Amino acid sequence: MTVQPQPEAGRAPGNDDRALFHDSVRRFLQQEVAPHYEQWEADHQLPRALWHRLGEAGLLGVDLPEQLGGCAAGVETSLMICEEISRQGFGGLASGYNIHANIVMPYIHHLGNQAQQAYWLPRMATGEVLSAIAMTEPGAGSDLAAMRASAQKLPGGWKLNGSKVFITNGLLADMVIVCAKTDPNARARGVSLFLVDTTLPGFSRGKAIRKIGQHASDTAELFFDDLIVPEDALLGEAGKGFAYLMQELPRERLGVAAQAIGAIDGALQLTLGYVQQRRAFGQRIADFQNTRFTLAEVRAQLEMGRAYFEKCLQRYAGGEMSSTDAAALKLMLSEMQCRCIDQCLQLFGGYGYTLEYPISRFYVDARIQTIYAGTSEIMKEVIARDMLGPVA
Repeated sequence: MTVQPQPEAGRAPGNDDRALFHDSVRRFLQQEVAPHYEQWEADHQLPRALWHRLGEAGLLGVDLPEQLGGCAAGVETSLMICEEISRQGFGGLASGYNIHANIVMPYIHHLGNQAQQAYWLPRMATGEVLSAIAMTEPGAGSDLAAMRASAQKLPGGWKLNGSKVFITNGLLADMVIVCAKTDPNARARGVSLFLVDTTLPGFSRGKAIRKIGQHASDTAELFFDDLIVPEDALLGEAGKGFAYLMQELPRERLGVAAQAIGAIDGALQLTLGYVQQRRAFGQRIADFQNTRFTLAEVRAQLEMGRAYFEKCLQRYAGGEMSSTDAAALKLMLSEMQCRCIDQCLQLFGGYGYTLEYPISRFYVDARIQTIYAGTSEIMKEVIARDMLGPVA
């Protein structure tokens, strides 16, 4: 089932094109994901074959140029896919998709040389290569400048040592962007990025990390033991890794925001259906004022969040989205997601706390959104620094 949009040459898809494509994405998810997702959650793993099916359907790297395996459909189309996955309650898949298609692929497209782009991106678009990005370490989470993973220069290449933790897609990834210190004395200025083929000697994975939510999204610890990568594995220039991370964070946080928008919308639709069917004290739950006011508030927050998301998306497309914009968007929408879904679950009563009702998965899947891609506390500091400057 191929659902690849087909814009005219040099033209992004119009509203009609996007609507048709969106319908196709919904059908793909209902046919290829929905019947199996409960089992994948129980397995704590997405099947590797799913990424091939996503690639065959044209859902990976849709905003890449055609010569690199995409269809130049625009960033909004890629984010729409992420939003729809999240809306249908597939939070673990949404996070894995966001890492592969909205983070790693843009990194290579924006920072890689022609050889790197030609080698990796077409195979990532087909699903032949699944990717991950390795920033976080056991002792260095949000403080990326404190990372200890190292890359030592050798004739014709680099030797990597260290470990990373909480790596989404880590168990299945064929290629990982690894952040490592090439100058241990330069703090943030000493970080570089490497494209690491996971078949290389010296690369290993720990066992799957079990989480309270997003069970279908595999999360792993990765290890590098005297792992030798060639010279052309360096992504961009040595020592500029931290600057590259800051440059690409707006796209990453747009993806998190798209997940939040989709999840709030999906949870709201579930709740609207439930409260109109369930009865208590002789009337529909939908007829209680508390229910009506709660759902009205969720709807209002969703509309406001979407408006700011679309504004940031326009800024990003125009090259004008700042790190402060991204921090405000990520802070507002991830916190809103947790709050709104909590309000929705409350209206289900005891049933909301059971695995039988999908609202419970929306609830546990939401919690990580305020942590990864920069915690809410870090987002507040970024915003405050923009207004007040750094702490004296």
